[in-house]
Formats: sequence, C-alpha cells, structure tokens
Amino acid sequence: MSLRLGDTVPDFTQASNMGNISLYEWAGDSWIVLFSHPADYTPVCTTELGEVAKLKPEFDKRNVKIIALSVDDTQSHQGWIQDINETQNTTVNYPILADADKKVSDLYEMIHPNADPKVTVRTVFVIDPNKKLRLTLTYPPSTGRNFDEILRVIDSLQLTDQYKVATPVNWKDGEDVVVAPSIPTQEAKQKFPKGVTEIKPYLRMTPQPNK
Repeated sequence: MSLRLGDTVPDFTQASNMGNISLYEWAGDSWIVLFSHPADYTPVCTTELGEVAKLKPEFDKRNVKIIALSVDDTQSHQGWIQDINETQNTTVNYPILADADKKVSDLYEMIHPNADPKVTVRTVFVIDPNKKLRLTLTYPPSTGRNFDEILRVIDSLQLTDQYKVATPVNWKDGEDVVVAPSIPTQEAKQKFPKGVTEIKPYLRMTPQPNK
C-alpha cells in the first residue's frame, strides 16, 4: 500500500551514523524531512547532503528535524561524511539512516523498479508533528533536489495550517496569500484586518497574516 498525503507514516527503528533511531521517538513534536539517496559516494548526493547541512539552521527555525537515508552501512556512511565535509566545506550535522537491509526503503516505497531496481530514487517526505504525510517529491537518481523549494513548501504548510489561506504560484514567505474559498468576502474582511483584495469572487488576496 503506497503512502498518500494525510496518511500516518509508519514508525521504524534503524541504525544511523548517530546511533539507532526510532522515528517517532526521535521526532518528538517536530516536523520531519526524510530524504533518500541511491547510495553512498555518489556525486549528486554528496552535494545534496552538504547543502542540507548548511541549511540546518533554517530547518531548525521551522521546528523541522532532517534525516537522510542511504542503502549502505554506517561504516560506509562515516567515510562518506568525511568526503562530504571536505568537498562541500561543511559539517554533516544530522543523521543518515543506514538502510542496508532496505527495511525503510521498502516500508516507504523508495525503490521504483522500472526506474532502477537496485537503488532508491531521490524521494522527499515532509511529515508533520502528528506523523501525517504532508508532501512527497520524487526525483530521478540523476537530478539533484532543490532544498530551497522544500523550505518554501514547509513555510506554506505551517502558514496554511494556522490560517484559512492558501499560497499562490511561486509564493515566498512574506508575500500575499489567497483567502480560502470557503470564507465569504465580508467575513474574510473581518478575519484579515490587513485588507482583502477581491480580484474575482473566488480569487481574493490578503497580506500574509503572520507578518
């Protein structure tokens, strides 16, 4: 059964470079970004893991814990981390699951046999504090991910969980947002005192409420 948005993600316990990790216990009341890699010592993954290490303060600000996965063992991870730190001028500061038995890869369906039966594709799972799946992104092994986009989506999810708004195309934190269609315009004007601009009856914009 594939994981769908809104599903409760399965718990697991697996080894990592930072010791054994039980997902639910490790996450606590934080958001989670779980992202998979085809293998250690692969060039695109090396750049991705380095970038995520540099962005960790941004994830921390959003109450997000980040955790990677690769289908190699912890000894391999330790050597690879040294290479990442050296070549990407950073320090890997988050766990990398050692999924040598492919337990987590199979549980989360990270292997797509028609793409490559031997390696995990580049999948991203964004999971909220209730352990609900809120986003999946799946890239082919040849394409590196855009983690600025992942941060943008988290900003949108956290904002729209709090207010009855949605975020429009190419939205970035601080820009105007869309009033939820379920709110009548007069009610929206009371709910959003910064102002509501009605472009069409179904398309109303308001300044971001929490800014």
